[in-house]
Amino acid sequence: MGEYAESGVELDGRGVRVAVVAGRFNDHVTKPLLEGALGRLEACGIDRTAVPVHWVPGAFEIPLVARRLAASGTVDAVICLGAVIRGDTAHFDYVAGPCAYGVSRAALDTGIPVVFGVLTTDDLAQALDRAGGREGNKGAEAAATAIEMVALLRTLPPERHAAPPAAESIG
Repeated sequence: MGEYAESGVELDGRGVRVAVVAGRFNDHVTKPLLEGALGRLEACGIDRTAVPVHWVPGAFEIPLVARRLAASGTVDAVICLGAVIRGDTAHFDYVAGPCAYGVSRAALDTGIPVVFGVLTTDDLAQALDRAGGREGNKGAEAAATAIEMVALLRTLPPERHAAPPAAESIG
């Protein structure tokens, strides 16, 4: 089983602007994830009342709102929280993969950390274990990842955008 490893560096979130996108579907799981995320942000110096939380119907809708927030210029990071629990239908397959892909694409398209804190589990017990149970709180881990990534990106050189190819003249 995977284990989250802290960076070893004290996370300082002062001045970092973070937003959260959370899925209402399985909110008995996402609410504890949110509490874990807000608690970790607060421990890093961010006032939890300054963190906007945007609730969406479910995990499938998370990437669109996350991308909009990341592209807005108003946040330094977006934390995505949700729970997709495998059941007896193909629903899991149609939601989990596209959600993960969309969250990743939002980060790559915008250059802003968009953190995947969406649980994809086989059953409710596994989800609850990861939402404050015996496996910790993946919402808190997602918040730590967001702060760490903002700090890391601030130390890297800015992106260079390639110049568009020169137009070829036809002789």
